[in-house]
Amino acid sequence: MIHAADVREWRDCAVVDSEGRKIGVLEAVYVNTATDEPAMATVRTGLPTRHRLLFVPIEDAIVGPGYLKVGYDRTLVKRAPSIGTDDVLPAGQEEAIFKHYGLPYQSGAAGERQLARR
Repeated sequence: MIHAADVREWRDCAVVDSEGRKIGVLEAVYVNTATDEPAMATVRTGLPTRHRLLFVPIEDAIVGPGYLKVGYDRTLVKRAPSIGTDDVLPAGQEEAIFKHYGLPYQSGAAGERQLARR
């Protein structure tokens, strides 16, 4: 299980897919607001002048020395919803991320966000 206390140590490590192919570099981790447990990561990809942040679930991720291995294929992750490196995830786009990976999405009873950046 991935613990929220470990999140800061992961920044700037390589993110690799289920086959070990590099996707990009870990930028940030988003926690589930109901449980405060890590749920998604943003992965920095692209050319140096055109970086973007892709979202990928990390519920079954494996942390190794210098890498975070996610349980998704690189092609699927590269097609995931993204934001600019200086942008904030709009609440209205959260559901699209979950749908992209075939995961259920449920906001809070009063419409609260499901994800919060750690």
